[in-house]
Amino acid sequence: MPHMPRLGSGIPLVARGRELRALRAAYTAAAGGQAAAVLLSGDAGVGKTRMTEELARIAREDGALVLTGRCLDSGETGLPYLPVVEALGPVRERAGSRAALARLFGDWVELGLPDPGLDSAATGAPRTEQDLNQLQLFDAVHALLAELACERPVVLILEDLHWADASTRRLVSFLLSRLRTQALLVLGTYRADDLHRRHPLRPLLAELLRLPAVERLDMAPFSRADARAFVSALSEGGLADAAVRELAERSDGNAFFAEELLAAYSDCAEQSDALPATLVDVLLARIERLGPQAQNVVRLASVGGRRVADSRLRAVAEMDAGLDAGLREAVQHNVLVPEDGDVYTFRHALLREAVYHDLLPGERVRLHAAYARELSSRMGEPGVAAALAHHSMESHALTVALRASLEAASEAERLGAPAEALEHLERALKIWAAVPVAERPSESNSRLLERASFVAGTSGEPERAIAYAKAAVAAIDPVAEPEQAAHVRRRLAQALYATDGREQEARTVIEEALALVADRPGVPVTAWVHAAYATILRGLGQPEDAAAHAREAVTQARAMSVGGAEADALITLAMLDESRGETEASRAGLRTAMALANSVGAPTVEIRARFTLAVNQYDHGDLADAVRTLDEGVARASEVGLTWSTYGLELRALQMVTRYTNGDWDAAEASSEPGHRVSHVVWGRLAMLGAMISVARGRFAEVDRVLADYRSDDHRATPTPIVAGMVAAELAQWRGKPERALEHLRATLAWATVSWEMVSIRLAALALSSAADLAHAAATRRDDDATGAIAAEAAELLDLARKTAGSVVPRTGVLGPEGRAWLARAEAEHSRLTGADPDLWRRAVDAFGYGAVYEQALCRWRLAEACLLTDDRAGAAEALRLADEVATTLGAKPLREALRRMARRARITLDPDATPRERIDLFTPRERAVLALVAQGRTNRQVGDELFISEKTVSVHLSRIMAKLGATRRAEAVAVAYDRGLLERAE
Repeated sequence: MPHMPRLGSGIPLVARGRELRALRAAYTAAAGGQAAAVLLSGDAGVGKTRMTEELARIAREDGALVLTGRCLDSGETGLPYLPVVEALGPVRERAGSRAALARLFGDWVELGLPDPGLDSAATGAPRTEQDLNQLQLFDAVHALLAELACERPVVLILEDLHWADASTRRLVSFLLSRLRTQALLVLGTYRADDLHRRHPLRPLLAELLRLPAVERLDMAPFSRADARAFVSALSEGGLADAAVRELAERSDGNAFFAEELLAAYSDCAEQSDALPATLVDVLLARIERLGPQAQNVVRLASVGGRRVADSRLRAVAEMDAGLDAGLREAVQHNVLVPEDGDVYTFRHALLREAVYHDLLPGERVRLHAAYARELSSRMGEPGVAAALAHHSMESHALTVALRASLEAASEAERLGAPAEALEHLERALKIWAAVPVAERPSESNSRLLERASFVAGTSGEPERAIAYAKAAVAAIDPVAEPEQAAHVRRRLAQALYATDGREQEARTVIEEALALVADRPGVPVTAWVHAAYATILRGLGQPEDAAAHAREAVTQARAMSVGGAEADALITLAMLDESRGETEASRAGLRTAMALANSVGAPTVEIRARFTLAVNQYDHGDLADAVRTLDEGVARASEVGLTWSTYGLELRALQMVTRYTNGDWDAAEASSEPGHRVSHVVWGRLAMLGAMISVARGRFAEVDRVLADYRSDDHRATPTPIVAGMVAAELAQWRGKPERALEHLRATLAWATVSWEMVSIRLAALALSSAADLAHAAATRRDDDATGAIAAEAAELLDLARKTAGSVVPRTGVLGPEGRAWLARAEAEHSRLTGADPDLWRRAVDAFGYGAVYEQALCRWRLAEACLLTDDRAGAAEALRLADEVATTLGAKPLREALRRMARRARITLDPDATPRERIDLFTPRERAVLALVAQGRTNRQVGDELFISEKTVSVHLSRIMAKLGATRRAEAVAVAYDRGLLERAE
């Protein structure tokens, strides 16, 4: 029996030609200056690593720089960005001049990676004082890769993205969204079978796969025939056909399973019944064939995770010379694979998992305790707290686990990784009661719950933020600690107010807080409570009371130098100024609040000020200013770790809406998925905003999936149901089902008129569009009853739009440009029931000219239709051409197809280079052929003979041509056609 080749460079690439060709093509394109990314998916063990190794070999042979990094599994979580740090290790000298990267390398030198050779002198500050700016880091990584790609092609391989931490996922999203003309290929791999419905990688994949430079490559398991060919090639023809078939069937088409089964068969070839029944049996059987020392080493390594440093193994091992012997045997049997930096890696994660789960309970606790002892001596070093918390928890050392979890949470918060911080805090809360009171940290349970509430809110988990805040309220005695009780109630009120539909509950809670500090005007929490109360009252439509509490908050905050509370109250006062039409005063107040919050270190308040200013600018139609404010705000939120806070999320959502409005759709789609585990409410908010673009671009199947995953019950009090209704209606409309579209809009209108009245204008306009289509269909069928019913409903819809515009007071105090534009469209759509009024459609086109490019293009489409009905072909041609330019630029496929169908029917060319006369073709193709032959001097009979039509038919065509040109004779028709540029002279 020949020696079996191992999973790696020697494994045959059977039945993987398609995948390899795709990777070669992506690399060739990248090497040629067209940056690309490939996301390689497949079940565990299907052969993804082999494909990345093959691509790396191809690239290196071509002179490319290959950088590889791997994500950690859950065995040992810690500092974010691990795969990127590992990948950039070989070029760390190039990164040393960049402060952000230098700090990152400085934070990671103890994680078993190659020492970047950077210290506090290189970074400009001691590592313990570093404040990693996430946005600066992203830019630095992008700049470094771009710089390297200027010298030679670069291939960045990031393996096992299903284990990527939230910060790494955001960095991947940042890099892939900026692939342009760099000689750079990014290859990411992930396990498809690990991606359950709520897996945090799923939304990131949805985001990335919308990018034009990103391609997904799925590696399916082998078919039966391919699996047999694979096993046969792997065994180098040394197995009988029966054994090949058995191994192929047992492997289930998985390359790793097949190799493991084959290796076990090779080791026990003389005993055919020695083949294990399951893969786990195979894996454990291989481990059991190792010597006692090697087995101990493998078991010890499994507790450390997929990858473990040699130094750490030596520190926790209870053997001296036996460690080297055991390691050597494990490496020789290809159980552990040595890597650069004195790190050992299990050849496959499933192998490590099988070993770990086979440990006896007591053995597992003992080994985790050994790791915890080793780590406890290095507390204070980056990443150690998280690892210590994990191992202490598993070894039942709850006191140590509690303290380490709190330290790990603080470390994650400093690094701007709130999702990781929340995990550590939740572990601390889980074991808090089990730790004796005397051994707990000084931080109270109430404070810990409040902290968890804040972190949950900043990581996109508003429901959990409320739950933790409620628990914090319940955990504190308001009589013994009235100030702290008021403080946690303010936190709960803010969390409730951030969740739409719970404003009254928020008011009740903040009034409880106010009652606790009513006789304590000299304490800081009093100013904060008044500021929060003002915010809630303004939202509930009580401007006078809101202003009174805001002014009281400002007075008390200034007296006690509580700048954050003062800035928060100033924001509310500025919003009240805006509602009175004092726009400039409002914006000045918001900028003052923003600067104050920034100066006193109140980032949450600062983000609120930025969002409110952006809303002010958007509502007034100042889209360019709004875009700048939003981009700066989103960047600032990311910088301070508040991307998923209440106003961080609102900034991102409004940024998407603004980009949708001004036609920056690619950027909007890049923001439509969080790339991070968030609540279903947050996911639905962003996904549905992204679906607005997806449906407009004709990706209907994708929209179907989003709508199927959306649960309206989770979004009862958010704007999401409105967006979902509009998306579903537009999808039905483009599919030619206006009756279904109208059903969606009726339901959405019924909900919106209760909770979000101003949007009723837009919904009514969309419903009128569907009603007009239905009216045309009914008229075609001569169904008078249906026509009358539709006309009655349309009249009600138009009346609703007009009344909403005239009676509902918007945020700005007056109807803004967006509201006026949708009202103009509603008027124009209503005119379609009885024909079409070009003047009304021109008004709608002009109204959307404030910057809503897609909506303006839709109105131009309808304007062209109205022009054709009134025989204004020149007006129709111009409207179609301008709309087509926008539809083509945006990639709005359904609209572009509708425009071109109309142009074909009207015989209008949409060529942007054509002259105005050339854009309108008065003649049918047959008429043009007849006129061209007449111009050459042919008689009617000669024309008929040449075109295979009768002389009488030629005469009919000529009559139509002369009527269109206003000519009375054949010769005059030819002359007029030449004069108007409608006919080219023969050479």
